Amino acid sequence: MNIIITGASKGIGYEIAKLLSAQNGSLRTDHKVINISRSAEKHRLPGVIPIAFDLEKGNISSDLLPRIKRHFQTVDVLINNAAVLIKKPFEVIKRAEFERAYQVNVFSVMELTQTLIPLMAAPLPSTRIAGHEIFRAHVLNIASMGGIQGSAKFPELSAYSSSKGALITLTECLAEEFKEKGISFNAIAFGSVQTEMLSEAFPGYKAPISAQEAAHFVAEFAVTGQKYFNGKILQMALSTP
Repeated sequence: MNIIITGASKGIGYEIAKLLSAQNGSLRTDHKVINISRSAEKHRLPGVIPIAFDLEKGNISSDLLPRIKRHFQTVDVLINNAAVLIKKPFEVIKRAEFERAYQVNVFSVMELTQTLIPLMAAPLPSTRIAGHEIFRAHVLNIASMGGIQGSAKFPELSAYSSSKGALITLTECLAEEFKEKGISFNAIAFGSVQTEMLSEAFPGYKAPISAQEAAHFVAEFAVTGQKYFNGKILQMALSTP
């Protein structure tokens, strides 16, 4: 499979790339992986193609797509993992900070996915077995329990959590819109996972799930989930609700 992962220079994304890459992977050995992140060149992984690109500021269609097409003419799996977390009391958070959270967590996902749709939809059209769609490509968005209605929320994460709620709804909308083109859209909503981003936002807090454990779940689902799921939001959290 040809797999693209964003935000794979550290944390969950880095662990996913290790699992899915040909030289490091413990799942399968026939995947080709592109890592898109601002520091991709600095955090190289054997068997992973690094593309240093700032999804927050760059022009995806004109600047990033040609670089992707040097390696991939088709894309089987896109894992939208890149995210920014801004922790600030709502009374003092600035509009620019809110906009930054949405730019990375929602708009860049929209732009990258939109740009790669032609590589995921072609050349194989959707097929049906017993009236059901058979999907050949999978877009997996990494969301958060903070974006799930009714779930427990962390304080001071209004920008982050609301942007992840928007990403969840976007996932559901695109699943319906592209099902006849053979592209499945799903999301995984994480609870607390021990990452650098969590540690920076909540020093001293210990999450019940490690980045490595989360990555195992994501990597397996990314390459097989389209066989069984479309438009679903999987909640990976040990707490309830």
